[in-house]
Order: sequence, then C-alpha cells, then structure tokens
Amino acid sequence: MYRRTHGSLEVLLVHPGGPFWARKDEGAWSIPKGEYDCATEDALAAAKREFAEETGFPSGAMHRSLGETRMRSGKLVAAWAFEGDCDPGALVSNTFELEWPPHSGRRASFPEADRAEWFTAEEACRRVHPAQRVFIERLDHLLAQDAGSTPEAHSLR
Repeated sequence: MYRRTHGSLEVLLVHPGGPFWARKDEGAWSIPKGEYDCATEDALAAAKREFAEETGFPSGAMHRSLGETRMRSGKLVAAWAFEGDCDPGALVSNTFELEWPPHSGRRASFPEADRAEWFTAEEACRRVHPAQRVFIERLDHLLAQDAGSTPEAHSLR
C-alpha cells in the first residue's frame, strides 16, 4: 500500500512479530507478504489475501506489478502496489505459534506483524529488508513515469 502525502510518496511497511524480531529495526521491516501454492492459487490473489491476513486492512482495487526479487534464503517474492490509506495503529495481524522460550516445551502465539508504519520512500529503503528495497525503487520509478518526470528527478535516484 502506498499513499502520496504533500507530494511525497509514503509506503506502508510491517514489522515482523515474534521474539527473534523484537529488538530489530533497520533492515527488518517488510512489505506485507506470505507464501502461496503457485499450482493452486494466482499470485495476485495470494498477495491480496496475505495483505489482509497480515494487516486486517482491505486491499485496493487497482494493483500494479512491481515484479519479482529473490531473497537471500532463495524464496522468490512477487509484489504489487496499490494506492490507499489506513491507520497503522488499527493493525490486526494473524498469528503463528512457536516454542518459546526455546527448548521449554511451552508454545506461545505471536502476531505475524506486530506493528505497521508509514515511511517516506527514502526511509522505507533504510528500514525494509535489503532484498525488498527493489520494490520501493520500482514503485517510485513507476509513479515518476506517471507524473511525466525523468528518472533523475525523482527521490530515490
């Protein structure tokens, strides 16, 4: 999800929940995303579903492809952008279970995303997982093309 505020591009990012990510910030944030079975589910439909599951917010109507990128883990991520607005404080995320503390035999439930926040494109590039920066750069480039500006004129180049 992105919005334009006072002429500036802002991107909604989520912070992963769970104890591993609790004290991590720069490079830890993410676009809302998840896994899907490419044999049984359309990638865009999965992206819309995952966005709703991780944020509790509805997905927009018009989605623009931002292509794909490969994470260091080998996972291939495809992303779409849509214009919208929401109150990050109203985030409602699905949860996952994990043995915590490790080797304790106790299971605890954690939100997939523990918070969301709007960031300028420049700040989002600092906060987001490094492999996902390309999506913010591509969105910035697409919006600059829409506005008729040259690549040199927009904020991330």
